[in-house]
Amino acid sequence: MSATKTKAAAAAVTEATTEASAKIEAVAEASAKNFEKSIAAVREGIEKATKGLETSQAKLKEGVEKAVKTSEEVLAFSKGNVEALIKATQIYSTGIQDISKHFAASSKASLEESVAFSKSLLGVKSVKEAVDLQTGFTKSSIEKAVAQSNKLTDASVKLAEQAIAPITARISLAVETFGKTK
Repeated sequence: MSATKTKAAAAAVTEATTEASAKIEAVAEASAKNFEKSIAAVREGIEKATKGLETSQAKLKEGVEKAVKTSEEVLAFSKGNVEALIKATQIYSTGIQDISKHFAASSKASLEESVAFSKSLLGVKSVKEAVDLQTGFTKSSIEKAVAQSNKLTDASVKLAEQAIAPITARISLAVETFGKTK
């Protein structure tokens, strides 16, 4: 082969190599750009997923905090209900003791009056005197019984009002607290 042919062949090879190198560089550049786009898309997806996770986490935390706060409020309200019930029971017990003492004193007085009446009845000298004494005693006993009954009724009504007051207050508070829309 001649030198010219060799030079031409070498030039053709050089040209082909240059073209191949240019094509390889172009493909490498395109691949690098596509790889960078893919990496950017993956990063963007990770950022969106992270933001979504953070948002979900924040909402979950907020929900748990609300649930805890609500539980604390319900617990405190329930504690107040128990305290009101205890107070109402104490008022009722004290009132029943007072009414019982009053009833016992009234019964004792009535028994003493009956004994005194019986003694005075033994000392009568005529049937008319006995009937008059019996009539007066019966009338006095009925009047005292009606008066004692009225006192007992008034005391019972007053006791019921006092004993129910703490519970009524809790019901009013419940309506105020849980009746409003949140």
